[in-house]
Amino acid sequence: MKKFDILTVIGIFVGISVLLLAIFSNSGPSGVVFFIQIASILIVFGGTIAATVINFTIADVKLLPKVFMEAFRHEEHDLNKLIDTFVDLSGKARREGLLALEAGLEEVEDPFIKKGVLLAVDGIEPDVIKDIMMAEVVAMEERHRKGRAIIVKMGEYAPAWGMIGTLIGLVLMLQNLNDPSTLGPNMAVALLTTLYGTVLANLVFLPIASKLENKTEEEVFVKQIIVEGVIGVQSGQNPKILEEKLSAFIPKGKKVNVNEETSDLNVES
Repeated sequence: MKKFDILTVIGIFVGISVLLLAIFSNSGPSGVVFFIQIASILIVFGGTIAATVINFTIADVKLLPKVFMEAFRHEEHDLNKLIDTFVDLSGKARREGLLALEAGLEEVEDPFIKKGVLLAVDGIEPDVIKDIMMAEVVAMEERHRKGRAIIVKMGEYAPAWGMIGTLIGLVLMLQNLNDPSTLGPNMAVALLTTLYGTVLANLVFLPIASKLENKTEEEVFVKQIIVEGVIGVQSGQNPKILEEKLSAFIPKGKKVNVNEETSDLNVES
């Protein structure tokens, strides 16, 4: 089950807080008003959205809200529990046969595991099962890559549109050098658009894209464990051997070795 990822919110909040603190420390609360320019906001946001719409298809753009929301969700993967699941499946398959596994799949929540086990129950060869399941992994990676590419492009467009706004502000300022009252507002537009574009890219778009990439890598890693587990169950591997094989995927500090815990208890007693 996916949970709300508070770290994304904390990161954005801290970044904005640092900017506001820098403004307050030099100009006080009233200085924030000078950093709000509607023209600059329209140029950066409007230009970024326009460029993104041009670059991608309607179907891709429709996925954008869903892709953004993924950065605010986190799915915890208990690898030890996952290994225990395959150890149980392997033991049941050796005792009762592969056909007996189908009856207990209602307790398995992961649809990827269910699919692999059903393929094994159907008597499909291990190499074919692996090809089918890895094809689904590759398809998932491609879907994630396309969604992530939109945010990466927005991270590239935002600073560029900030520079465009800067050029507009400079042109307006140069055209009105005879009127000193216009120099300040035009200079503000020139500088703030660059600020908005840079902050938006480096605080929101690019960090979110990087986080989504890390989440994809983690999901692919878990699915690779599942594929190996399914192949082990299908081939009738000894549960203990399968456990040792799948445990190699878990970082050393996160491994839970039941035998070691039991032996420690025996020594203490």
